[in-house]
Amino acid sequence: MTTTTPSRGRRRAPTRMERAAGKAAALQRPRVILALLLLLGLTCVMLLDGYLRAEVGGDQRVRDGASASKVPDKVLNGGPILTFRNGKPVTQTIPKKTIVLTFDDGPNPTYTPTVLKILEKYDVPGTFFLVGSMVSRYPGIVKQMVAQGNEVGIHTFTHVDLSYQSDARIKREMEQTQLALAGAAGITTTLFRAPYSSETDAIDNYSYPVYKKLGASGYTSVFVDTDSDDWKQPGVAKIIKWATPSGTSGSSVLFHDAGGVRSQTMKALPEYIEKMKAKGYTFTTVSGAIAKNASAQRASGTGAGTGAGAGAGAGAAAGTGTGTVTAGATPSAAPSAASSAGPAGAGNGRAPVGSAVGGGTGGAAGNGSGNGISVLQGAHREATGMTLYEGKALIYAVTVAEWVVPGLAAGLTVVGIAVMSRFGMMLILARRHYRQRNKRRFSWGPTVTRPVTVIVPAYNEKECIANTLESLAKSTHPIEVIVVDDGSSDGTSEIAREAARSFGMTNVRVIRQENAGKPAALNNGVRSASYDIVVMMDGDTVFEPDTVRHLVQPFADPEVGAVAGNAKVGNRNTVIGAWQHIEYVMGFNLDRRMYDLLRCMPTIPGAIGAFRREAVLQVGGMSEDTLAEDTDITIAMHRAGWRVVYQEHAKAWTEAPASLKQLWSQRYRWSYGTMQALWKHRKSLTDTGSSGRFGRVGMPLVVIFQIITPVFAPLIDVFTVYSMIFVDFWASLAMWFAVLGIQLLCAAYAFRLDREKYRYLLMMPLQQLAYRQMMYLVLIHSSITALTGGRLRWQKLKRTGEVGTPAGAS
Repeated sequence: MTTTTPSRGRRRAPTRMERAAGKAAALQRPRVILALLLLLGLTCVMLLDGYLRAEVGGDQRVRDGASASKVPDKVLNGGPILTFRNGKPVTQTIPKKTIVLTFDDGPNPTYTPTVLKILEKYDVPGTFFLVGSMVSRYPGIVKQMVAQGNEVGIHTFTHVDLSYQSDARIKREMEQTQLALAGAAGITTTLFRAPYSSETDAIDNYSYPVYKKLGASGYTSVFVDTDSDDWKQPGVAKIIKWATPSGTSGSSVLFHDAGGVRSQTMKALPEYIEKMKAKGYTFTTVSGAIAKNASAQRASGTGAGTGAGAGAGAGAAAGTGTGTVTAGATPSAAPSAASSAGPAGAGNGRAPVGSAVGGGTGGAAGNGSGNGISVLQGAHREATGMTLYEGKALIYAVTVAEWVVPGLAAGLTVVGIAVMSRFGMMLILARRHYRQRNKRRFSWGPTVTRPVTVIVPAYNEKECIANTLESLAKSTHPIEVIVVDDGSSDGTSEIAREAARSFGMTNVRVIRQENAGKPAALNNGVRSASYDIVVMMDGDTVFEPDTVRHLVQPFADPEVGAVAGNAKVGNRNTVIGAWQHIEYVMGFNLDRRMYDLLRCMPTIPGAIGAFRREAVLQVGGMSEDTLAEDTDITIAMHRAGWRVVYQEHAKAWTEAPASLKQLWSQRYRWSYGTMQALWKHRKSLTDTGSSGRFGRVGMPLVVIFQIITPVFAPLIDVFTVYSMIFVDFWASLAMWFAVLGIQLLCAAYAFRLDREKYRYLLMMPLQQLAYRQMMYLVLIHSSITALTGGRLRWQKLKRTGEVGTPAGAS
């Protein structure tokens, strides 16, 4: 064969199909990226939700019994407030007859609001050490907490023991909690309490360096003097008893408003407040206690500093007593709201952010600082700039995750039930179909022996057309063959004529037309057909000798307008081919058996299908409105009142795509074309009588099981991987194998019905891991294309011609 080389400097103008293909590729790329970004976004939402619930990055280790040999005695024996100045520890005790009510592990949507109501009722402030992940999930509670005049501190973001964590993880835990506070209440804080901490004498060689590093960053670490042990749920009386300090000692008292069932705490708290007030105790926050200590120092003339606040300058306590640290750092280790001008508010007075501390019901009044933050909230800093914006972004992201992930979980539960139900329905109906059609006495009616027309649309099929004609030459049923060359540029028509002559086929006509697409080629063939039954096949497909004879027998029933054959993958000896072989046998053919019995067959495969010529003309022929002309005409025939059936014994061997790129292109066209066809025939939902059967039964099944379910199916795999990594590896793996086992059983049954070799099922686990994910992405891609209104033309796949004589044919 001689080829012509174009002159230098001149380029051949692209054909119409080439221009369409280029335009289609340009349209596809951004939609593929959008599909991938959508899946990535959902994955990120899941990871964020898992992180908030300590499933991602969770660390349940808790250190106990470690040595404290490197911890200074003045820290071990000091008060519950620990700061660092120039690397040296400074501790403070709680003033006598003073209670600092502290609450850990919140906020909790059930118990924290109750605590806030109790505190508001008794005009008592509290200091809440909050878990950042909970703050981001319940920002409204934190905002109310701060507005009510309570003080907040950091309890890490995921409630981990920081003594086990790296510096980077510690920094992340603190910064993320600060962002959560900024987004929820517009503030940051300098207070910190480590998870699993208690009194200062429990500090060990591993936790002390953490407190020291945080102190160098300006954080004040807060411990407890008195632990209510309410988490043990010992009863209201014991909680009150254990929370009561001895004598007249001041105390930092620990309660919990989250982390478990806290109903006993809710009952004990009001009784405890009443008891302590009756004993003459006042209540304050951590910052209130620091301010009261500073006021006492100034009044007695002891202590080296001039005050305890940011406006006070350099407070300098060097011993183990109640000294304070230098203010003004970011974040500062000392409250910025204490004033050096007068006594600190150490009573029960409560003031919201933005107001000075006024007179309380049980203590001295304190003057507000110049920055608008009350003495009782002296550890708070107003969040501004990027901290505020990033905090709000975190809150919004978490809100999305809180809605999306549970919604997806519920949706996937429904999808899982639907998929399992579909498997069960397919198995039951496929068995019934097989037994019905393979009875010895089953007959469609009088044997159909009259000649039929076989139409072969071909576009650049030089590799395959000879094999196709050779298989038709062996047909045991009388046929005429019409090859419609749709503007091929590779000599397809000449090869077809030569093949027909070499096989002695006098019943072959070759019709050439300008390139107009597959539907136009098929319509040309239908118009040129000599007989009332037309068989349509692809140019890369080969028939077995008895294929046509089996395929046309259902036309003995005058109600039958079309017949779907049994398409087989011929090039199944590659990995991609084996995957498609499993899909054809299990997915397509089991489905067709089910749809046949339900009388709502959605698609006659382009590789092998037969039609009454009058029925094709009645519905207007093959339409160019969609990319799935086979699905389009099948639905149209249902709506015209014709019956469409499946003939399992009529086998065609087709060449499946041999590369992932070609496979993507083919399945994208199929799935998108199916969506187009369903939308085109959406009015079938309201059709009445037999013509509306597809709309009432078939269309809902196709939409649910071929579009909606597969679109959400990738998330099942994402959830599985997520659970294997972050939740329970073995349980998740067992569940995955259980689902795989069910699919293997269905596939094995489908292989048995089609009398296929079981060895190909060995590829099924790998198919689930790789091939199925690609099919999901293709469907998501198609859905995005449909939603964005894209239109694509019929695409030509590259063929190798390796499917010759029918594999396995007898």
